[in-house]
Amino acid sequence: MEVPVKKLHPAAKLPVYATAEAAGADLCACLLEAVTILPGATEMIPTGLAVEIPAGYVGLVFGRSGLAFRRDLAPSNKVGVIDSDYRGELKVAVHNHGAQVQTIEPGERIAQLVLVPYLTATFRQTDTLSDTQRGSGGFGSTGRQ
Repeated sequence: MEVPVKKLHPAAKLPVYATAEAAGADLCACLLEAVTILPGATEMIPTGLAVEIPAGYVGLVFGRSGLAFRRDLAPSNKVGVIDSDYRGELKVAVHNHGAQVQTIEPGERIAQLVLVPYLTATFRQTDTLSDTQRGSGGFGSTGRQ
């Protein structure tokens, strides 16, 4: 699949898959200088890119496991959703979950973009729903003995 990508800044880097089997393409920080993120703080990090995601697909922006594990940095909304009709700049709200000050350097890989097909539904109001074994059991209800 070919996805048109517009560089909004000369320093922007196109998304790149780190390996042939990678599901997510790395998104890089498009910064003129490093950005410091204090513990508990969130900073909006630009990528300098706009994309044209094909109709019927959504771009999901996930954190990078290395950043989360080693530096306690992850997208503040956990998973960003980029709709196929969005043409603005991709930005990642990076949150520092740790106790140490962290710095994002220009060009650093900050997140990964996964393209996923989706279905849309028609939601119809009803007064009844079908019965299931789980029923209305909430969080953790399937793990009980």
